[in-house]
Amino acid sequence: MFAEVLKALSDGFLVTLQIFAFTLLGALPLGLIIAFGSMSRFLPLKGLVKTIVWIIRGTPLMLQLIAIYYGPGLITGNNIWSYSNGRLAAVLVAFIINYACYFSEIYRGGIESISKGQVEAGQVLGMTKSQIFFKIILLQVIKRIIPPMSNEIITLVKDTSLSRVIAVYEIIWAGQSFIKGAGLIWPLFFTAVFYLAFNGLLTILFGLAEKKLSYFKS
Repeated sequence: MFAEVLKALSDGFLVTLQIFAFTLLGALPLGLIIAFGSMSRFLPLKGLVKTIVWIIRGTPLMLQLIAIYYGPGLITGNNIWSYSNGRLAAVLVAFIINYACYFSEIYRGGIESISKGQVEAGQVLGMTKSQIFFKIILLQVIKRIIPPMSNEIITLVKDTSLSRVIAVYEIIWAGQSFIKGAGLIWPLFFTAVFYLAFNGLLTILFGLAEKKLSYFKS
């Protein structure tokens, strides 16, 4: 039975890893774009972006999952997620949008924390805006946002369990299935081992990254 449980949980955890990885691949760059939008000098764009971020951050991710998956079908009468991997795609869309909005605020805070004097010094040296951003600002921003970003990324690992709301087979679903099927509850609690191991690895990696960038003084 243990081998059967381990296989089921491993299969579920692979889906969890897929959600985690694809969310980061989409949310990290999208969050930076949103951050630039929220700092735009074009007030209508700035206002629109800030409103969207406020709505996404102010409503539960579970509600967003339900709205994104069921909303199009209820509004148009055509379920756009009806293909084989449609549920997983809906989960990724919801997660990427949600986490991009959270990441955008972290990016914005990091960028705005850099003193204007450093930017002005770059301008005096004849550097372009892109050179100033990539050679002066970017690495300092990365160093400053690693702690809050690591918290959000670890939260993402745990939030992947919400995908079961729209029947995506992830690790919690896999563990819970043994309650109904075999009357066993320990496989559900055993899922914690997977989460703890993965979050422990992430914590170590983020710690190493902080040490690598420690030569930047706050």
